[in-house]
Amino acid sequence: MQKNILLLIVILTSNLTEAQFVKEISINAQIGYGISFPYNSIDEVADDGVFAQGELVLKIASWLELRPYAGFILTNSDGKDLNDNPTNEIAESKAFLLGGKARVRAPIPWVAPYVEIGIGTSIGKFETLTVYDNIDKSGVIYHIPFAIGLELGKNNNVDLGFTYYFQPSVQQFVGAFAVGITFPLNN
Repeated sequence: MQKNILLLIVILTSNLTEAQFVKEISINAQIGYGISFPYNSIDEVADDGVFAQGELVLKIASWLELRPYAGFILTNSDGKDLNDNPTNEIAESKAFLLGGKARVRAPIPWVAPYVEIGIGTSIGKFETLTVYDNIDKSGVIYHIPFAIGLELGKNNNVDLGFTYYFQPSVQQFVGAFAVGITFPLNN
């Protein structure tokens, strides 16, 4: 008797799960110019590199998307500040990025502005050397992703934006000017 009731509950529940709240599923691939900045710097140092990321786009509504992501950022110091003067300050990151964020967007064809925020983890090596901080850390730290940008095209499938990952435990933030393309997985 208990097995029959359990079987009935499983069958009824499986029918209800078809009414999911996710309207569309897509993949977004981004690549861009990566950069890292220390929170506190006298010489206004910024180290550059490369950024790449992939996101699973779960469209909840025309104005809201959930985006689990995985990516990486690699930045290296060239020994110069933003004014091309020599400096000893460093803000380097060599990290794998993993987390989730929510994107709120204006549902406008051709040009749709957006903002996103979330939480994630950075796994790698981080070095912040300034007058105020001397941090050389390897391992897992948390970060807070924040991004602004535009979705372009008739179906908003081209992404152009600035994305940042604030890393408080190593006193730096990394970011990128990135271009992405979205590929729908279902229609």
